[in-house]
Amino acid sequence: MDARENQHFRKFVASKSPGLLHVAMRHSGGDQPAAEDLLQDALMKTAKRWHRIDEPEAYVREMLCRRQARRLKPSERSAGGAGISAAGQRIHGAPSTASARPEAAGEQPEPGALKADAPEVRLSDDFAERVHRSLRRRKARSFGVAGVVAAIIAVGVAVPLTVDGGGKQGRPAGEFGTPSVMAHADQSPPRELVAAGRIAVSAYYTTKLVKQSNGDATGTYEWSLLNAGTGRYEKTDWAWLDVASGMQTAAVLERDLPVNRIGLLELATGKVKRWIEVDKRVGGVQFSPDGKRLVATTYSLHPDGFFKDMSYQLNDKTVPGPKPSRTGYYVIDVASGQADFAELPSNIDESSVGPGGGRQDLRWSLDGKLVWEAWGNKEGGIYYDLNGNQMPVPKQEASLPSPGAVLSRDGKLVTGAFAGKGDQIVSEVLDTKTGRRAALVPGQQLLAWADDNHLIAWRCDPEQCSPGEGEFRNQLLLVGLDGQKTIPLSGFRKAKLRYDGRWTPMLTQR
Repeated sequence: MDARENQHFRKFVASKSPGLLHVAMRHSGGDQPAAEDLLQDALMKTAKRWHRIDEPEAYVREMLCRRQARRLKPSERSAGGAGISAAGQRIHGAPSTASARPEAAGEQPEPGALKADAPEVRLSDDFAERVHRSLRRRKARSFGVAGVVAAIIAVGVAVPLTVDGGGKQGRPAGEFGTPSVMAHADQSPPRELVAAGRIAVSAYYTTKLVKQSNGDATGTYEWSLLNAGTGRYEKTDWAWLDVASGMQTAAVLERDLPVNRIGLLELATGKVKRWIEVDKRVGGVQFSPDGKRLVATTYSLHPDGFFKDMSYQLNDKTVPGPKPSRTGYYVIDVASGQADFAELPSNIDESSVGPGGGRQDLRWSLDGKLVWEAWGNKEGGIYYDLNGNQMPVPKQEASLPSPGAVLSRDGKLVTGAFAGKGDQIVSEVLDTKTGRRAALVPGQQLLAWADDNHLIAWRCDPEQCSPGEGEFRNQLLLVGLDGQKTIPLSGFRKAKLRYDGRWTPMLTQR
């Protein structure tokens, strides 16, 4: 790090540490000294790669999430504030609810990077100086510390793996004993159906920023949806969508969110068979686990909008910021179209909203009896009944090792956190009764259960995942609980955290 980079890093620490402390507090159970230690460690890792990182704030946020998950023992994770994984938000078909953000703002929609709406906290007076002292000590050693990179971001970080030896060869599906594996290891993004067992990629999206002439901007989702008749993914012009379990119907929203109607589209034909009209404008929808109801979140402004009058400084640039504008939510009976509205304004005001804070969609609980929104408490969310009344966290959700953990269908196992040591990149599976580790499987992020013995995961390219270069080059992979068998389901995404074509899958029960 030269003198100019050192100056920029110091400015970054001074301006961003207070906000990042909120994130660290959530991942350390509210223990401020532990949070400061966690943040200091993440900042020093960031300093080491400063010249390689385009978006340092996003890098630190995701590092905090993953590094804390590694530090906890399995028995402690139920009380920890681990971030919400992509699987936890998309297993019933809903995409991430984070906004599609400006590239300059430093994060693409990542479910683990939740805004930490915690009580007011203040950094210790000497925190910045401690960071800079550590930086000077590391600089004196020329950063010559041997070791490997920990998992830094929930969507796929990597150091070399040894399982199966290479990234493009997998075992025949028959060796798994799991039905209906549709794999296309040469396609990224996929063009043809990707599926394993009871889970399929029903759609995927990319994001981009559309700048407006008045200085505002709009984060835009661009969707490709499965055509069930052809078995291929087709680009759509829908602003937002969700696919119901069974993969026969998608709920779709038109461009220029929020809108006053919701379309019910048939995947077999690609045609909207019915529109549900609503009085209040909707910006996001999600099917209930059984596919019989929708929760539709309402907004007064575009939930993924960024506004010039909310501009703030980030990395020496002035960028437009989001505004909280949620007004409430509808619970809609799909068969009849009856829509019942519950008022629920945003929980944060314009003075405290941070990057990615405009979209605050409601989601369904695991049993479909309540809805919830992401929050910085240890459970990862606040729960409401269908009339907008706050409710206790459901027992099933409260017992999960982290808010985004995914239960096996038989309820005996649950996905855990990243558990790699040294050059090993694996994640753990826990026994739901004892909380003890039941298996270690390849991959940085476990997304969904294909059946009770196999999981779909993100994993980097074992041959090209050197830290700082190929750590974001990852693919969808089917893995067995024995930790040895793998089938590549998709091709690799590029070795960049952010680019216009970086795709995110929607995983749906078929």
